[in-house]
Amino acid sequence: MPLRILHTSDWHLGHQLHGLPRTREHAAFLTWLLDTLDQREADALLIAGDVFETANPPAVAQQMWFDFLGRARRRRPDLDIVVIGGNHDSAARLDAPHPILRALGIAVVGGLPRATDGSLDPARLVLPLRDADGAVAAWVAAVPFLRPADLPRVEGDGDPLVDGVRALYAQALTLARGQQQDGQAVVAMGHCYMVGTALSELSERRVLGGNQHALPVDLFPDDLAYVALGHLHKAQVVGGREGVRYSGSPIPLSMSERSYRHGVLDVVLDGAELRSVEAVTIPRTVDLIRVPAGGPAPLAEALDAVRALPPRSDSTDLELLPFLEVSVQLDRPEPGVRRQVEEAVADRAARLVLIQPTYTGDRASLGDHHRGRSLQQLRPEEVFERRWQSSYDSSPSPEVLDSFAALVDAAHQEGA
Repeated sequence: MPLRILHTSDWHLGHQLHGLPRTREHAAFLTWLLDTLDQREADALLIAGDVFETANPPAVAQQMWFDFLGRARRRRPDLDIVVIGGNHDSAARLDAPHPILRALGIAVVGGLPRATDGSLDPARLVLPLRDADGAVAAWVAAVPFLRPADLPRVEGDGDPLVDGVRALYAQALTLARGQQQDGQAVVAMGHCYMVGTALSELSERRVLGGNQHALPVDLFPDDLAYVALGHLHKAQVVGGREGVRYSGSPIPLSMSERSYRHGVLDVVLDGAELRSVEAVTIPRTVDLIRVPAGGPAPLAEALDAVRALPPRSDSTDLELLPFLEVSVQLDRPEPGVRRQVEEAVADRAARLVLIQPTYTGDRASLGDHHRGRSLQQLRPEEVFERRWQSSYDSSPSPEVLDSFAALVDAAHQEGA
C-alpha cells in the first residue's frame, strides 16, 4: 500500500530574531505538526537537519525537542521518525541520547555513523520506513551534514570535496539498495547546498567550504523515489526534479524570508515510485512587516508609516506582536533616528527589530551596497573577506576561504 511521508527541516529551535525569542512560534508549529501528522495519517516523519539554532542550544529549546518526540510517539506509536544533523547542530549532542531514542523507535543520525573498522555503519545509516500495515515500504539513506573530515579522498582532477560527497552518497545508497526488495522504494536524506538554488543570505551559512562547493543534483541517481533535503529555508525543487526537494523552514528566520511560503511536504510513494508531493502551508503565528511598504523613505515619511500601524491595547499579547523593520532614507548618519522610531512604535502593535538605513548623495553607492548592515547582520565570511581586502588589497583565494570555513564550522561545534 502507499507510504505517506511528511518532510520537514530547519526548525532552528532556540532561534532569536535580533534578540527576540521565537519560542511561541516554535511551540505553535510543533503543535500544528502533531495535528497534521494525525490528520494526514502519516507513516513517517523525516527531519532533514538544523533541529537547533546553535550547537549549544538553550534548555528551553532542548525541552521543546524532547517534548515533541515524546508527544509524537504517544499520539502515533507506529510513526517512523528519522532525523539527521545539520550544520547548525552539534552532531555529538544529537547523537548522545541515541540509546534511549532507539528504544523508542526514533532514529537520530547526528553525525556520520561509522563501525569500529571505520566503514559506514549500515545499521544506523540505512533505515526502514513502514506503511500503515507495518510492512517495509522504503529504505532511507539518512546522511547527515557532511564536514570535510567525513569525506573519503578521491583521486582525480575534479573538486575533491564535491567528489568526496559523491563517493560517500554512492556508498550509502549502495547499502540502501542492498536492503531493497521488489516494490520497495529508496529514499535519501541530506543537509547541503545544491547548485542552482535560492539562498537566504541573512540566515543561512554557506556550507562545505563555501558557495563554490554547491553540489550538483546528479549526486542523486534517478532511481531514488525521493530526496528529502535541508539547509535552505525557502521550499524549492532542485534541478527541475520533482522528487528532489527542500522543505524549507517552518518559520521565517530573517526579515528577508517574510514573503516565503513556509510549510512541510506531504510525500506519497507508491511502491518504488513517487506518486505525489503536496506543500502543506504552516499558519504564521507572528507576522513580519516592513515599513514603509514602498521601500526606504525619508525619516518623516517612515515615522508616519510607523504611526499608521494599528495601536497596541492593554490586552495585547506582546510575544505575538509582529516583528517590525523600518527602512529609512538618509543623507547622512542621524544619531537621533533610533530614538524617534522607538517613540513612534511605543504604542503601536509591533515590536521593532531593525532600523535599516539607506544613504543618498555621496554615500549612495556604499549605502546601496551595504544597506547600513551592522556587524551582527554580516556573515563571518563577509567580515573575513573585508578584513583580508583591507590588509592585502586583494580577495582571499578559494583555498584560504575553504580553510576559514572549516575554522568557522569547528568553532560552532566547539560550542557544543
